[in-house]
Amino acid sequence: MRLSPSTRRTVRFVVDYGGLITFLIGFFLSGRDLVEATKWLVGGSAVAIIIGLIFERRIAPLPAISGGAALAFGGLTLFFNDPTFVKIKPTIMNLLFAAGLLGGLAFGKSPLRMLMGSSVQLPDVAWRKLTLSYGLFFAVLAGLNEVIWRTQSDEIWVLFRMPGILILTLIFSFTQVPLMMKYAKTDEPPPPPTPG
Repeated sequence: MRLSPSTRRTVRFVVDYGGLITFLIGFFLSGRDLVEATKWLVGGSAVAIIIGLIFERRIAPLPAISGGAALAFGGLTLFFNDPTFVKIKPTIMNLLFAAGLLGGLAFGKSPLRMLMGSSVQLPDVAWRKLTLSYGLFFAVLAGLNEVIWRTQSDEIWVLFRMPGILILTLIFSFTQVPLMMKYAKTDEPPPPPTPG
């Protein structure tokens, strides 16, 4: 099925954020009940995965991991009737991302480059710097999640979860643009030398 660029963006948004948006809506519609909202999260994540499969005939690695984790931690929350599981999901996932990026870097690999594929062309030094930056960023997000869910109300934590983490990630990503621009490779030939 061939999708228009706008439809592709919409599908990508639903796959990436559908579960979290339904979680946010479910939290406020259920009278701020995290266990009830988790039912929305599990349902929304399942629907988002199905939409990705129908329209894209595949699920990209990160949405698959995130959606699978939402189903797993959401399932534990519902099974034990304990919202702690859904609260620690961002901590565990961000620590896993941080460990994957920083661990790969320690072994001379660039997991970030593998995730991005050929969509961004950068030299090795830029990939190392970006991988380090994102690895540390995910570790900070994990710590921040721990502090917020342990010290703040459920309402504050839910708003931190969505849209807070998304906003922080967008802001952080924008701070990395100058680095990417500095090292960006282009396919254009260099300008000819100017005479004398």
